[in-house]
Amino acid sequence: MTGPAEEFPDDFPEDFPDGYQRPVSGSARIPGPRGPADDLDPRHAPDPLPRESPEPAPDRTSPPAREPSRLPLPEQSPPSDPSSDPSSDRSSEPTPEASPDPSPDPSPEPSAENLAVPGPPPSHAVLKSLLGAWALAACSADETRAVEDHLTECAPCAEEALRLRDAVGLLQPEETLDLKPLLRSRVLEDCLGRRPARIPVPTWATPYDTETARLDALLRDFGDAEWHTPVRLKWFEEERRQTRRTTVAGVIGHLLTVDGLVAAALGLDDPLGPQAPPGDPTDRTEHFWNSHPHPTTRQVREPWREQGHTLIRTVSFAGRGVAELAVDYGHFALPLADAFLERAFECWVHAWDIAEAVDYPYEAPSAPHLHQMIDLAARLLPGALAERRRAGLAAPARGLVAAGAPGRTLHLEIEGAGGGGWDIALDSPAAKPSAEHTVAHVALEGTEFCQLAAGHISPEEAAAGQHGDREAIRDVLFAAASLSRL
Repeated sequence: MTGPAEEFPDDFPEDFPDGYQRPVSGSARIPGPRGPADDLDPRHAPDPLPRESPEPAPDRTSPPAREPSRLPLPEQSPPSDPSSDPSSDRSSEPTPEASPDPSPDPSPEPSAENLAVPGPPPSHAVLKSLLGAWALAACSADETRAVEDHLTECAPCAEEALRLRDAVGLLQPEETLDLKPLLRSRVLEDCLGRRPARIPVPTWATPYDTETARLDALLRDFGDAEWHTPVRLKWFEEERRQTRRTTVAGVIGHLLTVDGLVAAALGLDDPLGPQAPPGDPTDRTEHFWNSHPHPTTRQVREPWREQGHTLIRTVSFAGRGVAELAVDYGHFALPLADAFLERAFECWVHAWDIAEAVDYPYEAPSAPHLHQMIDLAARLLPGALAERRRAGLAAPARGLVAAGAPGRTLHLEIEGAGGGGWDIALDSPAAKPSAEHTVAHVALEGTEFCQLAAGHISPEEAAAGQHGDREAIRDVLFAAASLSRL
């Protein structure tokens, strides 16, 4: 957008003190790289106060030589009696006299500005070739001035300059403000290597500690509008995808209530109070959402984060035996170590939901932590498959074997960061997987498998490399999706 053209007085100099020429009247100037800070030179500073009587412009012609100044000589006084003069003792000192100027003042030397002879302006082709360097701020001061003067007169070059200047921003793509997932682990590892922790955090609790910290960093700068951003939660149930609409604050409330199951197993206070429904995470979440007459706000962040710190602190002081403590989820139970991995997985998945709702990038967990989460899901697949078989949702077992005996096996291969290979028992959770009894092979990318286990994509949408028994492959993919819940 350009404003009205500036008007300059007739006696305004053609060149500004900083070297820039007068712009063409009525034309828009495309701003370029700022020149050197000549405005700090006191010689170029304008007079802040108006003069009482304007002086005429100085004449640049050499002034005529001045005649020697003729100062009047002091009058000669008659000699007096030295004895009558009290200052006669100083009469012998020489009296200084003003000597006349023996030569006229030299003429002022002509400045470099007066001696500069302007050369011919660069041609259109030369100025056009400088547009790329101008956009990168790689031109000299004279070239920059010439290019910008040309842009006020040549519309095609002005359009090209704008396109080049916009393209400069694409040379270095914007990076996310989030810290790299491994940065926190590296800093902690370096610190602990120099000074080991007196009470270390258990290895199985580290993913939960990391993911809650990452989510808290995402929430730290949220304003009121972001906390009320709609978020759609997704999971897989009854052979189809289920959804539930809430807000960012509602998602944090959901994490708070389900983390309360782990807190209750450790003997800590339940965030929902004594009247909270035990067990089932869905019932607890619905109770939390319905018990507040007003929508949940950003005030939920502080109790959620404080509860996470308390959980980490408690298991760190509890020692090794606490890892086998059972955590009741209503329809099933998990050891405390697996429950912490499950909460870390849920925290990452819902942080991904929040970041997607506010249109912000969010990285996957670090490879070691992602591997632990995938390992937990792979260990839960035989039990989920047996549960679906009892509900009539999976094919019946083809051959029952004794507990610990080798049976039919599906090999699950996870590619990418945190990947690996897992053998899944197909006919019974108590059967021992065996490479000799492998009937199918499935390959999935790590984050894609996690999205399937979270119910964000359906088994049909999973781009899996499949080989072998199609029925076994379908049952395992649907069992992976059934691990999800609200």
